[in-house]
Amino acid sequence: MRRTFVPDLVLDSNGAVSNVAVTFEDGRIVEVGPATEGERLPGRALAPGFVNDHSHAFQRGLRGRVEHRSSDHLHDDFWTWREKMYELAESMDPDSMQRTAERCYGEMLSAGYTSVTEFHYVHHRSDATHYDDLNALAKAVAEAAENVGIRLVLLPTAYARGGIPRFRDASPEAYFERVDALREWAADRAPVEVGVAAHSVRAVPRGWLESLAEYARIHSLPLHIHADEQPREIEESEEEHGIKPIELLAETGFLGPRTTVVHATHADENELDLLSKHDSSVCVCPTTEGNLGDGFLPAEGILKRGIRLSIGSDQHARLDPFEELRELETNARRLAGRRNVLVAEGETSPTPYLLRTGWQRDRLKPGAPADFVEIDLAPPEISDIEPEHLTSALVFGAGRDVVAASWVNGQCVYRGEA
Repeated sequence: MRRTFVPDLVLDSNGAVSNVAVTFEDGRIVEVGPATEGERLPGRALAPGFVNDHSHAFQRGLRGRVEHRSSDHLHDDFWTWREKMYELAESMDPDSMQRTAERCYGEMLSAGYTSVTEFHYVHHRSDATHYDDLNALAKAVAEAAENVGIRLVLLPTAYARGGIPRFRDASPEAYFERVDALREWAADRAPVEVGVAAHSVRAVPRGWLESLAEYARIHSLPLHIHADEQPREIEESEEEHGIKPIELLAETGFLGPRTTVVHATHADENELDLLSKHDSSVCVCPTTEGNLGDGFLPAEGILKRGIRLSIGSDQHARLDPFEELRELETNARRLAGRRNVLVAEGETSPTPYLLRTGWQRDRLKPGAPADFVEIDLAPPEISDIEPEHLTSALVFGAGRDVVAASWVNGQCVYRGEA
């Protein structure tokens, strides 16, 4: 069905525009132009939906449970947090995985995320035996996304060593068998897309990295990996391979235009150069990186090199894209000791760059999926803000509560209370 919305404002990365209508049909935007007739949305602005490019849905179950030190770990860090995460992972089955993912994805929609990339590595039973359906847990996640209506990029993640047994596959061939079956199952289940991922260079040896890179390249699939999140991870890579994680990814052919490196909080200048050279992207997860003590993204270096950047909520300690973007710039300011740091060439404010990072596009455009959010203009954080300053006020002074509704594929999949 063809519909035309006429909100008070339409937001793009450069600001807010009035007297603009957005028309969509069959799940795609077909026209954005001068307002004539259509369904009026008084007190609303329309904006692209946010992309959550890194999620572990089951870790939503850790919220609140990991915010204290145990008597066994007076020094609490990423590695002690990981032990608690493993305990949660051990408890999951297809039913609990689907329930947790539905809660997580429903909350994402209420926060303005309309798309999620799920980095999924809980594959088998807790005793490491296989489910009758090798993709039982991955399908539970996909069905959760379908049930709530969020767009999903599902990344079954390779794990060869470390972690806990239920994460692991015996060989790259066993992993690819699962991925092939999952891709076939998902082929007619739009909006679900299947890609591939390696957990990390700690969990996946050199030969596996080479095999995954080749598989992703042959099938033109998204390819993700955690890298340079923690100093210890870098030290272990140097001990095993004599080089840093992102350097290893370059040597094994893992980097490329479809590759996303998650975190990169401790990437050095040479590693950033490699990411730029291979046209790979970075996904930053500021609220999780802050929660886990991971450090600060070298965001200014990423901007200067033109490396593509996205955001993720990772362990979901907080689900709020505005806060992720705000933290990204705030952390850059702390590191640089000045204000307005992440300003792209030709611009005067970090807001356009931040919004492009969060939306993964700069505006609502004809031909794009009809994935957008309604922003309530009444909350006190933004009710008295002039249109020319509204986008900056959203990024630097507002939060998820301003999201009145979320639309995916031309369908309203979340609407808050009036």
